[in-house]
Amino acid sequence: MVGVAAPIHFRQVVDWRAAFWAGLIAGTVFLLVNLFVVPALMGGSFWISVRLVASILLGRDILAPPATANTGALVAAIAVHYVLALAMAAVIAYVVHRGGLIGGILVGAILGLAFYFIDYYSLTYFFPQFFAMKHWSVLASHVLFGALAGGTYELLEDQIFEADLSPAGGN
Repeated sequence: MVGVAAPIHFRQVVDWRAAFWAGLIAGTVFLLVNLFVVPALMGGSFWISVRLVASILLGRDILAPPATANTGALVAAIAVHYVLALAMAAVIAYVVHRGGLIGGILVGAILGLAFYFIDYYSLTYFFPQFFAMKHWSVLASHVLFGALAGGTYELLEDQIFEADLSPAGGN
């Protein structure tokens, strides 16, 4: 009797290169919105936003007045910002990688909203200084980030498949 080979099943995997670029692009837009648009809508200063984000890395001492130019705070804020943006974009890519462009945008926006609630209703326990940033414009910037990260990921994604060699064939 001749043996019959079992069919090989393939599964789509995340394109991490596309996730990186989606995080970089969406993170840049998010950074610009949160440095210029959000402070204008909240009646604050560019440097207050910079110092708040920098305080994650540099500690609460960086928050002391005056809220003026500080190169160290700017570098720390940008570093923290991009690390978080890339991590959040990786999560978004993992979730939306089979959803198509519209699905990527919609699910990304929902995840952006979820990140807002995690950031401002959970992590404020560890970083209470962010309580002051609970504002509709910050919520909107998170939704924008998620939608942009999900949509950009889907636009840049190469369809990558790998053989699923599990006994059940991925079922």
